Amino acid sequence: MIRKNTMMMLVAAMATVNVTLAQLQLPQPSPKAQVMQTVGLTDITIDYSSPGVKGRTIWGTLVPFEKVWRAGANSATKITFSKDVSIENTPVAKGSYSVFMIPSPTGWTIILNKDASASEESYKQENDVVRIKTFPASIPKRERLMYSISGFTDDMANVDMEWDNARVSFVVKTETEKQALDNIKSATSGTWRIHANAARYHLEKKNLDAANTYIDQAISLAGNEWYALWIKAQILAEKKDYKNALVFAQKAKDSGDKNPNSFWYKQDVEKALVEWKGKK
Repeated sequence: MIRKNTMMMLVAAMATVNVTLAQLQLPQPSPKAQVMQTVGLTDITIDYSSPGVKGRTIWGTLVPFEKVWRAGANSATKITFSKDVSIENTPVAKGSYSVFMIPSPTGWTIILNKDASASEESYKQENDVVRIKTFPASIPKRERLMYSISGFTDDMANVDMEWDNARVSFVVKTETEKQALDNIKSATSGTWRIHANAARYHLEKKNLDAANTYIDQAISLAGNEWYALWIKAQILAEKKDYKNALVFAQKAKDSGDKNPNSFWYKQDVEKALVEWKGKK
């Protein structure tokens, strides 16, 4: 009986040790990281692990020249596009791709591979979707590898990888205007506000005839809504028709003043009324 109890206590103690070890959390040498940016209507997401320099020589030693590198640590870096994009004039379908790089003293190669779970060992060149030749830029020393999405507009963004003393980048272009116009065409059978927002988008793109068409539809549906009247005023001002722009701006102010809590552009309207009077 004593021996049996001792064995049971030993088993229980070992189980406790295993649970404790399983629950033990410690900092990882190359912690996981993620960066996401919406570019126009496209989400670009990069999942990677971030190794440190830790006093080592990186390029040509830890990361050999002329060999495929996973562009991070642990599993290969992964980039995901929520919509179709293009990279260096190459169409890239929406989805996830593994990122590899080949550093070299004479220039780097950046690779997107359609096998999103590929490793350095399983990488196959025939699965490459994009290969980009580039040269690294020199930067102040960065201890941890980091990806960023910089310089973005509605239509493009730079994807940057920085580590140690080097930065490599490539440009992703989106199809934002086509996607926006498709969305407008499929949505404009709805409320006045949809027509007004379509007009605002065309106004921002300087497509004034299209903007005018949509805002007239919005006003016919909305009646005396200040937001639609204000967009109409801005379109007329862009056309240098300040006389009529003032008429619609005043209508927008009169309408907005009746509901001041939702008159978000009150200051802009009042400023325009002053400025446009000197231009009519």
